[in-house]
Amino acid sequence: MTDNLIVINTFILYIGLMMGIGVYYYRKTQNMSDYFLGNRKLGAWVTSLSAEASDMSGWMLMGVPGFAYLAGLNAGWIAVGIAIGTWANWHFVAARLRKYTELAGNALTLPEFLQNRYKDTSGLLRVVPAIFILIFFILYTSSGFVSAGRLFETVFGLPYQWAIFLGAGSVVFYTLIGGFLAVSRTDFIQGVMMFFAILLVPTCAAMSLGGFDTTISAISDFKAEMFDPFLKPDGSTISALEIISLLAWGIGYFGQPHILVRFMAIKSTKEIPQATHIAMTWVTLSLAAAVAVGMVGTVYLSTTLEGTDSEKVFLLMTNELFPPIIAGLVLSAVLAAIMSTASSQLLVAASAFAQDFYKTVIRKDAEQKELVWISRASVLVIASTAVFLGLNPNSFILDMVAYAWAGFGAAFGPAILMSLFWKRTTRNGIVAGIIAGGVTVLAWKQLDPFGLYEIVPGFIFSFVAIYLVSKFDKEPAPELQKTFDEVSTSNI
Repeated sequence: MTDNLIVINTFILYIGLMMGIGVYYYRKTQNMSDYFLGNRKLGAWVTSLSAEASDMSGWMLMGVPGFAYLAGLNAGWIAVGIAIGTWANWHFVAARLRKYTELAGNALTLPEFLQNRYKDTSGLLRVVPAIFILIFFILYTSSGFVSAGRLFETVFGLPYQWAIFLGAGSVVFYTLIGGFLAVSRTDFIQGVMMFFAILLVPTCAAMSLGGFDTTISAISDFKAEMFDPFLKPDGSTISALEIISLLAWGIGYFGQPHILVRFMAIKSTKEIPQATHIAMTWVTLSLAAAVAVGMVGTVYLSTTLEGTDSEKVFLLMTNELFPPIIAGLVLSAVLAAIMSTASSQLLVAASAFAQDFYKTVIRKDAEQKELVWISRASVLVIASTAVFLGLNPNSFILDMVAYAWAGFGAAFGPAILMSLFWKRTTRNGIVAGIIAGGVTVLAWKQLDPFGLYEIVPGFIFSFVAIYLVSKFDKEPAPELQKTFDEVSTSNI
């Protein structure tokens, strides 16, 4: 009982700190630019760790280790794809998006950027993206609440449904109060915690088993196939389509609003090279450690985990490895991961509703203060829907994330890339691409004709739609591109 109280107190202190940050930044949030982008004042360290913390979430600490627990190095294909995608996003998109969104009327959201970029007066480039953002972020946020449910269920023995409401309430509070400044600062803290936690657990477990060599031998003796990246959990050989599907997680980065918005908020493009190095170090080491957690867990834990319970491997190892005070800190990192991504997702979804739907369709003359309160109200509605969808405890976290990840990657990835790099792109082309990518993912997920991850056909069809519609469309007026032509590669 005493041990549980120590863990509980650690959690309470952590959540209290996050709430305090939210209250502090509530007083600094005066307008929509503050609320959604922190007035574009983030430095390299905060930007990079905020981006990665909001990206990885509970699926890195629970989903990936669970996959590796069942499949060994087969899970490494996802890690490789994610690492490549992260680098490409920082290298090719970050600086250009930061410059272009500021030039495009200081756009605060991706739909607003697209609308201003193509001088769209119809509202299509605000409303259509906002619809897909709301659909896929509700799914994505729901996966975060499932992670929270597993965490509190494992640590405190709480009923799963109670755990979801407790986790969701914590996230919603400081998202509502602080906005982007609070989310980014807490993401920085949580990114640091996640990094050390994911490295600490497999290292300490291996040491307790007698060292790395002994642990590797034990895993090999238990199941030699764990070290073969071409073998699936059932012992069959992984196909080329399956490898492509796992690596394809990387292309999803170009369309993730909660990650791209960090690029828009950095105070200067001069900060991006440093931020890239920080982000890549974090991602590479963290993903390698996440896979190691699952593999080491197969020989460290005495109880065999099956099905969705495999995603508890990190939690169970932490409870067994460390004394209560350390376990409480490490498990707070899991809560940190969940809170960081869920809060970012809620914020972007709320901005899509307030800025891109409410202001465009319902009240075009809405003032800044009204939009901030509409955003906060929409956070409550979106969070409630996500909690409802997450009430099923038998859902795999990684599967839920994969669906939302594919939706964003296919709907927005090609649109963002083409708007930044191809002058011939038109408004109608962008609209067609977003619809083609989003609808393809929704349909492919239900049909699944070839066992190919839905992001692949969605991404391809979106690119094709943008290219064909833009080619057949009337060429953009010269003045449309003039301002953006001044942003040459040498100036970025």
